[in-house]
Amino acid sequence: MLLPMKMPLLPPASHQPQPYTGPSAAEVLAQRQQFLSPGLFLYYQKPLMLVEGKMQYLWDETGKRYLDGIAGIVTVSVGHCHPHVVAAAQRQNELLQHSTTIYLNPNIGAFAEKLASKMPGDLKVCYFVNSGSEATDLALLMARLYTGNYDLIALRNAYHGGNASGMAVTAHSSWKFNVPHSFGVHHALAPYPYRGPFGYDDAQAGHKYADDVKSVIDYATSGKVAGFIAESIQGVGGFVEFPEGYLHAAYGHVRAAGGVCIADEVQTGFGRLGTHFWGFETHGVIPDIVTMAKGIGNGAPLAAVVTTAKIAATLTGKVHFNTFGGNPVVSAMGKAVLEVIETEGLQAHSLELGNHLKAGFEKLKGKHPLIGDVRGQGLLLGIELVKDRVAKTPAKAECAAVLEAAREMGLLLGKGGLWGQTIRFAPPMVITQADADFVLEVLDAAFAQVSGC
Repeated sequence: MLLPMKMPLLPPASHQPQPYTGPSAAEVLAQRQQFLSPGLFLYYQKPLMLVEGKMQYLWDETGKRYLDGIAGIVTVSVGHCHPHVVAAAQRQNELLQHSTTIYLNPNIGAFAEKLASKMPGDLKVCYFVNSGSEATDLALLMARLYTGNYDLIALRNAYHGGNASGMAVTAHSSWKFNVPHSFGVHHALAPYPYRGPFGYDDAQAGHKYADDVKSVIDYATSGKVAGFIAESIQGVGGFVEFPEGYLHAAYGHVRAAGGVCIADEVQTGFGRLGTHFWGFETHGVIPDIVTMAKGIGNGAPLAAVVTTAKIAATLTGKVHFNTFGGNPVVSAMGKAVLEVIETEGLQAHSLELGNHLKAGFEKLKGKHPLIGDVRGQGLLLGIELVKDRVAKTPAKAECAAVLEAAREMGLLLGKGGLWGQTIRFAPPMVITQADADFVLEVLDAAFAQVSGC
């Protein structure tokens, strides 16, 4: 018989939430079911309603507080309602809320210059759009225009957006509709050391997975491609890290076939990985085009494509503009996010706490047989759950149960992977050491509860 476990205590918060006086969760759910798309999904058996957030914490309508361990799906980079970002938005809201790119405004240029200063090599030209999906669409257009080729290569287990072109390069059946939007797109083998044919123990795994990219070029295309798109760490796919040397070799095969290389930094960028500001830098490569979203605006509808002047010139042949991309308010917020990351040292902070948490997750793996793999960098960490470590049978139901148990204890987590078998932990980068210890305590208790041991 199991003894009752001591409930982990959420670290104290200085912020006092306002009393909630709005409609009940049941009323909001009924309204949503009547007036919003039925294609939207909810986490948790009992839907969670959030009404306030401050830095790393969230509050529901009852006043219960949670540690946000998934940052609005890796979106709230510097904390909910960070005062510096809020102040930048408020100042601009009182001056001018909207101005398209057909007029001059100082905010978009200042933001672009600061963002370009974070980019290596010749990646200095910025295009602002509204979402990661839109950034993917523009990047693919650039690749095809610049190269004059059409075929694109993406990876299995990848996710690049919810519009037609984003779904075309996404390789998750759950995220794709059965419409012919994938013409000209070919998917190469996912460089997934835990589940793929070449494992962690294979020193040549990176080159072997990259060889499949060349095989796709040789046998599924004319030998010429427009581009190759890959996340630096697969996000929705379960925070899958590529083996050493993979992107370097894959980029070489693509460029030899006339293509450009696109790095999807929507979830991995802005210092979250700790050692570098961009995920591709951890692989020792420089792409030709970079897409970014989510953490770029700390929750604002903001995304960007950054490329070289030579590739950017391909869009001058036609009229090109974006009505809302880089408007004055979101530009002010994006610049403020970069300032917070710098002044608060959040990249180094992510590395320090990420190392602490990853070591803690490894200890939990030694204790709980449900854990098959621990991976990730900085504050982008995944825990893959299996029913059996030899067969690696995905533990989908158990993963959902761990999320439910963690929620009850005050921790919100994400899940990913093809079967929904991987816990995704990517909090606002302002979490504290006490928060990190709380995460480890909650997961320890949740795994014990779900496994019954």
